[in-house]
Formats: sequence, C-alpha cells, structure tokens
Amino acid sequence: MPSARETELLEAAYRYVLTHGLADVSLRPLATAIGSSTRVLLYLFGSKEGLVKALLARARADELALLADIGTGPGVVRRLWEWLAAPAHRPLLTLWLEAYARSLVEPDGPWAGFARATVKDWLEVLKTSQPEDVRDTAAGLALRTRELALLRGALLDLLATGDGERVTAALETSLVP
Repeated sequence: MPSARETELLEAAYRYVLTHGLADVSLRPLATAIGSSTRVLLYLFGSKEGLVKALLARARADELALLADIGTGPGVVRRLWEWLAAPAHRPLLTLWLEAYARSLVEPDGPWAGFARATVKDWLEVLKTSQPEDVRDTAAGLALRTRELALLRGALLDLLATGDGERVTAALETSLVP
C-alpha cells in the first residue's frame, strides 16, 4: 500500500505529465514542478522507470474507470466516442496515445504491455454491447475489433486535427444503428 506522500506525489506527477507528456520527462524538472526532489522520487518509486510505470498504471486506472462507467448494451460505441471526443479528456487521451505508441516501439521498457492491455480492456467493454448469442463467436470478436479500430482511428484523427464535428460525422456513418 502506497504511503500518503507517495500517493500525493504520484497525483501531482500525473497532473504534470497530462500537460507536459511522459516520454521525455526528466526527474529534476518534474520534482521541482511538483514540490519534491529527485531523491524523494527515487526513494518512493525506485527509479525513473518505476515512476513511469506508476504513472502508466495511474493513467490506466482513469481508462478503466471510464470503461466501468460507460455501461453495457446497445449504444456503447457511441457513448465511448462521446467521452473520447469531449475536449476535457484530450490531455488524458494524448497521454494514452503516447504510452500506447511507446509500448509498441519499446516493448521491454516501462511501457511494456500497455497497448496490449488497452486493446484487451476495450474489447471486453465492446463485448458487453453485443447480444449474448454473438459475444463468444469469431464474428463477434471481428465486429468488436472493427469497432475498436474505428474508435482508435477516429481518436487519432481527432487528436491530430481537433475537428470533432467532421470526425464524429465520419464515425456515425460507420456505426450500426
């Protein structure tokens, strides 16, 4: 169980990386920004890699909270997109994208497994939107994979352009009524 100070610093570091990114974070500027020291961060998290892992776990906790609150049944993809498209979530989604991409190019680093775990999480949520007779079939998995690919592609486009209206319209044309 983390100490109160570790939790406090992790939350402050998380707020920092939501604004500044995680890939090139340096301990000294981070520590200064959150009112700590590199020595304290290294003591609490073991290493920079340990801190990055803790921050990724924290970001994933936000993702899992979203997925838990999105509900089940018809309309899950639309509800997911509404959440993803909300401007207030851009910092988290930019951080998510950074971690996702880094886990692909640095599979043995602190990012290890982040992209794979995210895909698994989202496929499980999409599974709940399917009729029971489809959920455990190859066709059901293929449909979930298509929906996830659409959401991910739309998210990349949205983050790159900020054009929520256009991207949402495009996504709507691909969704089953």
